[in-house]
Amino acid sequence: MPDSYPLTLNSLVAGCNQKTSRNPILEISEADAQEALDSLKGLSLVTESSGGRAFRYSHNIDGVLKIPSQSIALLTVLMLRGPQTAGELRIASDRMHNFADISSVEAFLEELAERPSGGLVVKLPRLPGARENRWAHLLSGPPAKDLLAAPISSGSHGDSDADSLGELSDLKAKLAQLEGELASMKTLVARICTELGISEIGVDVNRD
Repeated sequence: MPDSYPLTLNSLVAGCNQKTSRNPILEISEADAQEALDSLKGLSLVTESSGGRAFRYSHNIDGVLKIPSQSIALLTVLMLRGPQTAGELRIASDRMHNFADISSVEAFLEELAERPSGGLVVKLPRLPGARENRWAHLLSGPPAKDLLAAPISSGSHGDSDADSLGELSDLKAKLAQLEGELASMKTLVARICTELGISEIGVDVNRD
């Protein structure tokens, strides 16, 4: 969760328009965000509270969908970053929940997929050479058809190729996590500067 949670409208817009670790990448206005918030409030998925000089918003997914915090963490990452493997989800959701291992992530994903009232995630066909299947959320409807279609492999892949692709996937997930944390820090610093009336902070890297 962000340090300033629940979020103001400005914070929500900044988060939605973040360009790193996002899929899809958005460019929304305050009006767009407010319209979405009003729609979610109508579904009881968002609650509004007054605090300080602005209204703040928090989710109510646990109250509506009746799912545990572990599942909420996984859905959050899938909504922010698009289809992910269980390994990528474990790394990316670390700030919200520290899963013990990939098996525990997969257990919660399977539970989300097999809900009697309707699945919230779906397992996608495994990509050629990949060690893990990716998962996608179903909160906005079925994923694109090209994600559901089983890819056609041009040939067999050895274990070494699969291991290399798996390691690359893990590295990309870790890099995306670091980029997301850096972007969050930049947003926090910008907010602090605004509150202090500082327009720019300069650092002299050559200073003794």
